[in-house]
Amino acid sequence: MSKVLLVDTNFSSAPIHSALVKLGHVVHVIGSNPNDCLAKISTNYWNQDYSDTEALGRLVEHEGFDFIVPGCTDRSYTSCAIVSNGRFPGIETVAVDRLINNKMEFRLLTEKLHLPAPKVLGPELESLRWPLIVKPVDAFSGRGVTVINVQNRSSLVMAIERACSASSTGQYLLEDYVVGVLHSHSAFLEDGKVTLDFIVREDCTVNEFVVDTSRVIFDPPENILSKLRTSIESLAQALCLKDGLLHTQFILNGDRIWLIEVTRRCPGDLYSQLIELSCGFSFAENYVRPFLGLPQIRIANTTNRSHVMRHTVTVPASQSSVYISYTRELFIERWVSLCLVGDQLRPSPASRVGILFAKARSEVGLNEIYQAALSRELYKILQ
Repeated sequence: MSKVLLVDTNFSSAPIHSALVKLGHVVHVIGSNPNDCLAKISTNYWNQDYSDTEALGRLVEHEGFDFIVPGCTDRSYTSCAIVSNGRFPGIETVAVDRLINNKMEFRLLTEKLHLPAPKVLGPELESLRWPLIVKPVDAFSGRGVTVINVQNRSSLVMAIERACSASSTGQYLLEDYVVGVLHSHSAFLEDGKVTLDFIVREDCTVNEFVVDTSRVIFDPPENILSKLRTSIESLAQALCLKDGLLHTQFILNGDRIWLIEVTRRCPGDLYSQLIELSCGFSFAENYVRPFLGLPQIRIANTTNRSHVMRHTVTVPASQSSVYISYTRELFIERWVSLCLVGDQLRPSPASRVGILFAKARSEVGLNEIYQAALSRELYKILQ
């Protein structure tokens, strides 16, 4: 029985915690919010900010943890990389973590490896192409992101200021704005090769840069899957990536793909549960196994298919929360409440009402409820 530190207390890491317990480990969790899900349910909770890597390192040494496991935030993985410094299995070096998580460095890397991705643009107004997108190099959940459709110097200046203010380092990125449908590709790597992967369609209904609705695509076009696997394996081999999950967001338009960003952490908002409910595959367990020095599960049951949609319920403007009124019959496979009656909700992504997993009897039925969610006609949040 090993002693494991899960570096995250957010609700999205609850399936990771469960997988570690199921595998027979003594699990500790760390995070600075005592009201977080795992802080409340774990018997081994450390109330500490894991972004303070010196303090995190002292805790790891003092407690003699056998393994450390990143949760569902970029900061969690980065802190693990810094503290690990090559000591713990499955965790990348600080240099590799930076190449992956810093948006500017990742863009430059995709250009160097000739991978399909939006092109980085220079700061000179005369050399820019429109439309373009302005991003912080190190923020998340759409914070500080602006799309500018036509040439406008004042709009560009304001967008750059907004991006810099959302960046912990005050840095920004200009790149081509590509049009298409957002998807994600979750690939499990072994020796630089993709051994198992899943494609998920992702949509944004409240905040244009925050995914809140998604579903598994069971039979993606083979040419698209081939391009993704080739790109991911090129990246994995160039960086000598360790075995485990590499999660990629990409834009799809026709037969073209553009890699948007990649991460080695588990995606948030219970993404792992979407895969498990749709495919019957133990995503969270497979995610943790490389961090424990264990072999990954290499085969999924491709015939186990359920028509499930994941939807994060959020609001576009501030309001209070009382109840949700559904506008149609709905088979609720799972509901995870993230607020209480009377809570004051802030606009996405600052607040979440809860996460809905809805199930349909057929592909047609799933399409219907998915489109209702996209058009914001599936329910009403009343106050």
